[in-house]
Amino acid sequence: MSPPAVRDPGLQPERTRLAWRRTTLSCTVTAVLAGKQAIHDGVTATGLVAAGLSALVWVGFLAVGHRRIQALDTARPRPLSHRGALLAAACTVAFAGFAVAVVI
Repeated sequence: MSPPAVRDPGLQPERTRLAWRRTTLSCTVTAVLAGKQAIHDGVTATGLVAAGLSALVWVGFLAVGHRRIQALDTARPRPLSHRGALLAAACTVAFAGFAVAVVI
């Protein structure tokens, strides 16, 4: 009977960490553009609320991304929790909704 093979993750954690960083950067750009668009043609209550909520969603996504990036620094990173995945998906959907509110 041979001993169990040791898992060599290779560069997968590094690629995943870089993907989280790119996604976080994309969310940052989205939040900044939402704020810019909200004040571009004049300040409206709907635009300000949407820009403020998108900033709040950005902070939530930033927290999830930062926590995941730190978790990937370990030798054997744990999988993304269901709560983290749900929060990241909810932030993405919320960004889309706020984008519609800012543009209208």
